[in-house]
Amino acid sequence: PGEAVPPRQGSYNAAIADQTANLAIRGLLLFLIGVFLALVLNLLQVQRNVTLFPPDGFASIFSSAWWVPPCCGTASAVIGLLYPCIDRLLGEPHKFKREWSSVMRCVAVFVGINHASAKVDFANNVQLSLTLAALSIGLWWTFDRSCSGLGLGFAIAFLATLTTQLLVYNGLFQYTSPDFLYVRSWLPCIFFAGVITMGSIGRQLAMYEYKVVQEKTHQD
Repeated sequence: PGEAVPPRQGSYNAAIADQTANLAIRGLLLFLIGVFLALVLNLLQVQRNVTLFPPDGFASIFSSAWWVPPCCGTASAVIGLLYPCIDRLLGEPHKFKREWSSVMRCVAVFVGINHASAKVDFANNVQLSLTLAALSIGLWWTFDRSCSGLGLGFAIAFLATLTTQLLVYNGLFQYTSPDFLYVRSWLPCIFFAGVITMGSIGRQLAMYEYKVVQEKTHQD
């Protein structure tokens, strides 16, 4: 009987190590996705002179300040890991449209919303903001539909908008034609859509990891 304890302890330690490694891999993937989307989407905003950054070497290369991609990558990793964690805490596993094709469509719609904010001409900012708000809520309804996703989307969008206003206030960059406390009024809509998108990616990665662990468990 005494010899059975070390293997159990070893199995437990191995499970914890696997869990930590899988979490780190998911976080890294989400970070890289966030960096890529930040570079692509920010390029749209800068090309249309929606956002302006102080000139420096990195800004001329990446069309943004050097700190933007890593900040967006870190935020994406936190959001992508937070969504499945909240689902587990609430005991409500998210199963609505949980397949990679749906996640890719969600990303495409998010890019489209960002593209519309930069390139589609509207009569005024109010019309643009209302249109993007409707599109963002439509994104949540089409690809999420969870109360936790909606709540987190609103909360994180609010915090992200507040942080952006502080950055603009301190002169790190600026928006052309600001109409909402140093920023554009449609910015919270973009943040909300981005949160829903990264949450969808994070949930799908967590579900994929769960399936792999289950298959490994059955094989053992």
